[in-house]
Amino acid sequence: MGVEPICNKTCLELSFPATDTEASAGIAQLSSGLANHGLPPHKSDDVKIALAEAINNVVEHAYKGIAPANVQVTCRLDRDRLDILISDTGHPLPGLQMPDGTPAPLAETTQDLPEGGFGWFLIHQLTSDIRYEHRDGCNRLSLRFNFGKKRLIRPNWSQ
Repeated sequence: MGVEPICNKTCLELSFPATDTEASAGIAQLSSGLANHGLPPHKSDDVKIALAEAINNVVEHAYKGIAPANVQVTCRLDRDRLDILISDTGHPLPGLQMPDGTPAPLAETTQDLPEGGFGWFLIHQLTSDIRYEHRDGCNRLSLRFNFGKKRLIRPNWSQ
C-alpha cells in the first residue's frame, strides 16, 4: 500500500448534486482522492478548506431559489501544483465577478459577529491563483495551489 505517483493529467473528476449532504460527501471524496494521488500533506488542509468554501458557496448561493443541479469538480495534480475547476449551472456571481476577498468587518462583541463574509477571504488566502468566468450558462471557478516548501513556524522561546 502506497501513494500513487503524482499524475500529469486529470486525476479526479467528480459530479454530485448541489445539496449540503452530497457536497459534504463530495468534498470528503475529493480530499481523500487527492491524498491518494500524492497531494503534499502540508497542502491538504488548505485544499480541503478552499474546496469546502467554494463548493458550499455553489450550494448556498448559485442554486438559491432554483432547483439544484450538479456541481462538477475536475482536479489536475502536477509535481509543483494542483489545479481545480469547479463548474455549475446556477446563478452567476453578482456582476459576473468574484468577490475580492475582503473579510467582513469584525464586531465588538461575539454575539454581533457576522455569520458569513469570510469564505472568499479564505479562498483568496489559501490559493495561489483564483479565476472565475461565466460562459454559456456555466460558472467556472478555477483554483490553483502551488507547492512550495512547507513553512516552519518556530516559537520564540526568548520572550
